[in-house]
Amino acid sequence: MPSRKFRGARKLVLLAVVAATASCGLPRTGPTKSEIFAGSVEKQGDAFIVTVNDRVTRATSVVPSYGFGPGFEKQAVLASDLIAPGDLLSITVFENVKDDPLLGNTGQRVTPLTDVQVDGEGFIFVPYAGRLKAAGMTPEGLRDLITSKLDQQTPDPQISVTRAAGDGSTVSVSGSVAGQGVFPIERPTRTLMAMLAKAGGVTIEPQAALVTVTRNGKTGKVWLQDLYDNPRLDIALRPGDRIVVERDRRSFVALGATGSQSRIPFDTQTVSAIEALAQVGGLNTALADPTGIFVFRNEPQEIANAVLGRNDLRGTQRFAYVLNLTEPNGVFLARDFVIRDGDTIYVTEAPFVQWTKTLAAFNGTATAVDSTANLAGGP
Repeated sequence: MPSRKFRGARKLVLLAVVAATASCGLPRTGPTKSEIFAGSVEKQGDAFIVTVNDRVTRATSVVPSYGFGPGFEKQAVLASDLIAPGDLLSITVFENVKDDPLLGNTGQRVTPLTDVQVDGEGFIFVPYAGRLKAAGMTPEGLRDLITSKLDQQTPDPQISVTRAAGDGSTVSVSGSVAGQGVFPIERPTRTLMAMLAKAGGVTIEPQAALVTVTRNGKTGKVWLQDLYDNPRLDIALRPGDRIVVERDRRSFVALGATGSQSRIPFDTQTVSAIEALAQVGGLNTALADPTGIFVFRNEPQEIANAVLGRNDLRGTQRFAYVLNLTEPNGVFLARDFVIRDGDTIYVTEAPFVQWTKTLAAFNGTATAVDSTANLAGGP
């Protein structure tokens, strides 16, 4: 009779534990496919559930478009020898007299004037020639001007003028470059690409690098790879330009039954859904449902209306795009569907996973009850 009593107790305990397990739920990575569909707008939810097809991939294929405006592209390359405020000049005067030269001591026919800086207003001072406007002139033009001023005071002077770019003809280069600093615009460094090379080149992958140029309060931005591929983007520099090289800040999040769950930065200009899955180790073959791959995104009004074939939606809308890799063209669609900044990729668990977990829970419960009953029954 005691054994019957213990068997009854075992059944009661087992039923109680199973009921508790069913009410509390089993561990899982997130909502199921059916639960996500239950939250659609059609079922009084707040998200549009859209199955990805060729039309949807075209409507949602939006990537950041960068470039330089007319204020950057239409600027001609600076003359390499044009004098600007802040430049340093070296002026040498050759006089045709020995006994009483105008600038030098007796017997000194050559007088060097080194490190003559062009002031903020563009002027320099030359003894006996006075204060002269140098900014905007070439060294040759300034040579002629100084010659005309000194020719009245010393016979047939010969003048030499050389220029070194100074503070007034510089740009700053910062960010992910080998050598950050302030660099003069000189003959070899009059364009953006040449200046980046002067700074030692970039230190990150070109596919993920963005180059920003700020000039007179306006900013232009371009992918470094596009700069390599399109010479038209290699703009001419101007004094005061600020050049910054930085890594692309876009990212997406991967959750659910994937190889890993994390926030992933973009490493190329465009990332497809299939590439995004590959970056996180693909699908977890023991858990994932290949028919239930979702991309959650907030779509702007224009794209939302285009995707749904409507024109009445206003403001940002929540979308859940569904990919089914088991369809004949499923992988192709995932390859063509473009992931955007801030997207969340979620892979649902296969339906059998919950059954497997439930059976495992039941087996564990039965084993525990048997142990309890045996202890209660004694030897």
